Amino acid sequence: MSGIRVLIKDHPHRAIGLATSSHVLIFRHSPSSTDLDTFSSRNASQTSFSSTGASAPRCMVEFSALTSTDLSEYRSLSSMSVHGTLGLITVNNDVFLCVVSASSKVATVRPGETVQRILSVEFHCLNRSDYDHLLNDEINPYPTDTVDDEGYEMGYGSGRREHVLEHPCLTLKKLLSSGTFYYSADFDVTRRLQDRSYDAATVAIDSLEAGFLWNSYMIQPLVDFRSRLSQREKDALDSSQILTSAIRGFVQTLTVPPSSSPARTRASGLPSTITLVSRLSCRRAGTRFNARGIDDDGNVANFVETETIFWTPSGICFSYVQIRGSVPIFWEQATGLLPGQQKISITRSPEATQPAFDKHFENLEASYGAVHVVNLLSHEKPHELDLTRRYRHHVGHSSLSNGNGEKNQQGHELLRSTEYDFHAETRGPGGYEAASAISKYIQNSADAFVYYLSEEIDDNPKFKPSSDGLSRRPVVILQQEGVFRTNCLDCLDRTNLVQTNISRMALEAFLDHRGERGTPDFWVRHGSLWADNGDALSRIYAGTGALKSSFTRHGKMSLAGALADARKSATRMYINNFADKGRQNTIDMLLGRLMGQTAVHLYDPINDFVGSELSRRANEYTSSDTIHIWVGTFNLNGRTDGINEDLSPWLCPAVDLSQKHPEIVAVGFQEIVELSPQQIMSTDPTRRQKWEAAVARTLNEDARSHESEEYVLLRGGQLVGASLSIFVKSSVLKHIKNVEGSLKKTGMSGMAGNKGAVAIRMEFANTSLCFVTAHLAAGFANYEERNRDYKTISHPTHGLRFQRNRSIDDHDAVIWLGDFNYRIGLGDEKVRRFIQMGDLETLYENDQLNLQMVAGLTFPYYSEARITFKPTYKYDVGTDQYDTSDKGRIPAWCDRVLRKGDILRQINYNTAPLRFSDHRPVYATFDCTISAIDEKKKEQLSHETYERRRAVVGNSTANAPMDDTDDEDLIGYDSIEPGLPPASSDRRKWWLDNGFPARSRVEPPDSNHIPNPARPSNPFSSSPTNEWVHVSNIAHPSPSPSSSLRNASTDGTHEPTPPLSRKPTDGPRSLPPPYNPANFPDVLPKPLDDTNDARRSRSPSTASTRSVAGKKPAPPVPRKPVTLGSTSTSSLVNTSAASSSVETRAVPFPPPPRRSGTNLSGRDIGAAGRDVGAGNSNLRKQIPVQGRDKEALPLPRRSAQGLMDDDGALEELRGWEVLKPC
Repeated sequence: MSGIRVLIKDHPHRAIGLATSSHVLIFRHSPSSTDLDTFSSRNASQTSFSSTGASAPRCMVEFSALTSTDLSEYRSLSSMSVHGTLGLITVNNDVFLCVVSASSKVATVRPGETVQRILSVEFHCLNRSDYDHLLNDEINPYPTDTVDDEGYEMGYGSGRREHVLEHPCLTLKKLLSSGTFYYSADFDVTRRLQDRSYDAATVAIDSLEAGFLWNSYMIQPLVDFRSRLSQREKDALDSSQILTSAIRGFVQTLTVPPSSSPARTRASGLPSTITLVSRLSCRRAGTRFNARGIDDDGNVANFVETETIFWTPSGICFSYVQIRGSVPIFWEQATGLLPGQQKISITRSPEATQPAFDKHFENLEASYGAVHVVNLLSHEKPHELDLTRRYRHHVGHSSLSNGNGEKNQQGHELLRSTEYDFHAETRGPGGYEAASAISKYIQNSADAFVYYLSEEIDDNPKFKPSSDGLSRRPVVILQQEGVFRTNCLDCLDRTNLVQTNISRMALEAFLDHRGERGTPDFWVRHGSLWADNGDALSRIYAGTGALKSSFTRHGKMSLAGALADARKSATRMYINNFADKGRQNTIDMLLGRLMGQTAVHLYDPINDFVGSELSRRANEYTSSDTIHIWVGTFNLNGRTDGINEDLSPWLCPAVDLSQKHPEIVAVGFQEIVELSPQQIMSTDPTRRQKWEAAVARTLNEDARSHESEEYVLLRGGQLVGASLSIFVKSSVLKHIKNVEGSLKKTGMSGMAGNKGAVAIRMEFANTSLCFVTAHLAAGFANYEERNRDYKTISHPTHGLRFQRNRSIDDHDAVIWLGDFNYRIGLGDEKVRRFIQMGDLETLYENDQLNLQMVAGLTFPYYSEARITFKPTYKYDVGTDQYDTSDKGRIPAWCDRVLRKGDILRQINYNTAPLRFSDHRPVYATFDCTISAIDEKKKEQLSHETYERRRAVVGNSTANAPMDDTDDEDLIGYDSIEPGLPPASSDRRKWWLDNGFPARSRVEPPDSNHIPNPARPSNPFSSSPTNEWVHVSNIAHPSPSPSSSLRNASTDGTHEPTPPLSRKPTDGPRSLPPPYNPANFPDVLPKPLDDTNDARRSRSPSTASTRSVAGKKPAPPVPRKPVTLGSTSTSSLVNTSAASSSVETRAVPFPPPPRRSGTNLSGRDIGAAGRDVGAGNSNLRKQIPVQGRDKEALPLPRRSAQGLMDDDGALEELRGWEVLKPC
């Protein structure tokens, strides 16, 4: 991978690009009204942030291929290339891009997995050029501790002219350039080897463990941006290695020559490697006296996960993880120059502390399994003794040590504690060597926890795709099932020495299982790694190297080592009292925890839209296919005499031809070893490997006999006696990815592995599959305990978990197989009689699993095929006769297969006649519908959507050449709901198409249809009302209402007037002629009250219709039409025309109630004429609805006299006002 160039463009917009050999990532700041661009803000403290609650700074981002990007206006900011970006951060309202400018390789975990140490970083400002060349020569890129208590560099600018401008990121650069941060472009360095996939081609930035990702605050905006890209662009961005994930702690690899390597392998001449990786948590990060104890989220100070990894050229890979952390209660310690002044105070009561304590250990149990606490605090120092007593109290009251309130056997808790007074134990003549005596107190847990082990195997199938270089693949042999949590007061010196001994214990156990022993040179290298680790972690937390490192490194304490410890203690005291405040402030700034600090918001006007559009149209590029799956479960009763027998009746049964040679074969075994008290606490993979070889031999012999392709072992997993192995055809390996395994113990409240589950998940094409084999609690009446075992295994939070926090239910299809131990609730004689009669239905009606599933108490939403075979337990070995021993076990269907998922269709469910165990093996076959994405079709759709979106957005991208681009108008420019247009802004409106007026292309069905005025006013809302209505016998789409009324006046009737078609070109409308009281001096009552002068002064409406000849605006005060002063027919006609026009157009929003006047003869219309509501109803009825023509009622003729003679009429007009256009 070549370096990454930093490019910059100053005009017309300042933009910064990170360019690789194939792609470029461009950032451009988007100005906002909250930006402070004054000289005072530029010279503010680098640790000050706006606390006004202003919106997050916004930047436009664009990721594109280098060939399609115009970089002619960019210049290189430096001749040196960089190694990726740590993200974006805002300081003093300026946005900075942080890049790694120097690094060095320090470790190689496995071939192709390297780790780099960050030596120097640079901060480039996105919104101004003032800092472009300010920071480069200001600080030493190597570790120093010269930051004052305000976060400034001590002595900065002293002895020389004071700088006009000070870089805001000075202390951040010092922190990130201190040599304590590491990254890897090859693998996920935030996760232990057991929790990450070996076959991951690139590092997916969104799958990292946030607890150990120190640049999570800065990189999160880029993670969110990546999530909106297409899969092709995600892969390209990951492959570019532009986005960098940083951990803090210690990483180093030492080479072990073949002569010193304890693992004897075939003569290859290649050296082995031993690596130490320590990951410091950022959850409660801080310096020694600023971060102590626990917080309310269960995070503790100085929490470190340390992993010892040993790799040999033969492909064997060993890993062992330990953790350390502050005492998990709420406590503080004051600073002081003398040890007596550093007093400890416990700040919360036991009752208020227990919830956070439980949360801490529940999180540990979910991540690592059982936890064994090793407390090294002194019993002689009062303040440490107080902490120990409280620690002991909370361990005793924890649900993990009490088995959720149930009575358990002593020594089988998920949380166990050992108190070991380190100072007292090492005070004798043996010195620190006596610390190794702790092994006798923790040996049992060490044996139960075991370690992670993988081994590369040779795959030589008969069928090999030409493009797949199948030769060697790693297979997981063992998984670590628990963890030691060690602590002292600071979790530095004593803790590091004891962890060194525990790491050695695990390595010795691994070598002992292989019949090998470590050489003296090997242990010296091991101790040297741990000594360097202790120094590095101590510098981070306390400011100096670790004490006792001389003994850790050489195995003995010297006078020089003692003097060095004294010097370190004095230096620690000074740093903790005078420099830690500034260092803490800088750490909080890096993690985004300062008041008023806001993350940068990134947006991409084009790709954000393309991503959402592709998700909506997924069915256009997704296809389905059917694969076949064979699943089998067999309780071996600890026997091995069946390894050499013919397993084909079970593995290759006589089924339909379509079900033979399935793509996936999942084999589950229970009691693969004899479950003796010695065996249940540890796992030996030897027996499982022998059975896997027997299964592979049977499958491939059958495949060769039918000239079919052979099978390869995909992955295996084991929990003491339960194991699960997945075999697949070699040709489908190219479709399988993200294969992971996980374990969950349920025996003895989760401490022992005699009962529990093993799960393996994978993604076949774009469909996720999960296989779970389980061995649940035994006993006829223990069905409730079996239900609890299921809930423990499948719990979405604390149950069996995979990477990225996946649970069992987070898959498209799940298949459970195993010895579930549910029995038949009948007596032994009845069960045997029903079996002889072949009455399996009655037996199934009394089956415990069936009854519990029907009641919803276990395996909810799972299904089981109809059972057509006899109970599978318990037989006399070697016969077909059920148990004849004195115990007289009742026959039962203990061995079952259950399924969940709409994509599964079960074809077969049966048993096989293998008689070397007291169980009969069970198998099931399935058809599984797999979804596959056509990447070419998806890419084509993405390209079309991209071009269409670019036509809408235009040049408004991060690399836009336009000077007047309004970036803010693009924020939120997407539709908030399907079917609606994007939101408008001052510059962008949904009724404009790329700067031009949008033109309607909607045409009526024919000339006799017009838009339906009864439809809702929002044209984008759904409505059952027809969009068009039919109008019969109409010459023009919009006839003149006045002419229509003139024709009606000749015969004294009023013809129905069709609704007018409103078009944008119709022009404004006007009200009827205004009312003028001067024309009616004799008939008007007293004037109305001036109670609404403000309304009367509003501007008149400018809307009008074509029925009005004059278009002059009405005066401010509504007045009676002049034409009402005459009783002539023409005046009445004009008045009626105007009134009819207004009332007809008011639909569907009717006007306020109107009173009718008198008729032409001068008689009062009376109650009927004054029924305004009925009049409006009649007017509404004349509107055609849903295309049906309806005869309209004639409008009442109104006289010009007496319109306002009535006080009631006057009251109804009170409050009227002139219409004003919207």
